[in-house]
Amino acid sequence: MEIRSVMPAEELAADEVVAAAFGEAPDGRVVQMMRALEAGGAARASLVAVDDKQVVGHVGLSRSWVDARRELVEVLVLSPLSVRPDRQGRGVGTALVAAALETAEGQGAPAVFLEGSPEYYGRRGFSLACALGFEPPSTRVPVPGFQVVLLASYRPWMVGRLIYPEAFWTTDTVGLRDPELERIEALIAGG
Repeated sequence: MEIRSVMPAEELAADEVVAAAFGEAPDGRVVQMMRALEAGGAARASLVAVDDKQVVGHVGLSRSWVDARRELVEVLVLSPLSVRPDRQGRGVGTALVAAALETAEGQGAPAVFLEGSPEYYGRRGFSLACALGFEPPSTRVPVPGFQVVLLASYRPWMVGRLIYPEAFWTTDTVGLRDPELERIEALIAGG
């Protein structure tokens, strides 16, 4: 398996992987978010996992900011992470996350944030962001799902609220909405 930047001829295949992984139509919200990030200039990396000349996974990195007391700090958000359903559970996602973090480090980002499963991402180097002094961009982001990896250029003063670019808001891909948010909150409250 090879992980590398997506080539123009592979963009449609990457979109198909993302749509399938999220159980959405080919023009669903997550694919629309990716396109809006690119159109708005916020996309910083789009990586694919290719196996046997087929795109089997995709991960995106986009620019966001931490509203620190001293100044706005440009950071990266890992979203979306997608693996073709028939290839899930075989290390493709883990390899994509590692490549995304390496890319972020190479770009000099101080931190990489995401919304996702603390069990899955915790095993891949992410920590609970709120425990480190960060605030989620919305009250609809469950605290356990708001996670971060701090990179070499991070400094202790770089804490505050995460601010997403417009594309996340216009596609309504921030956090969860009811009834899913209500279900997750009940699970968290239950222990």
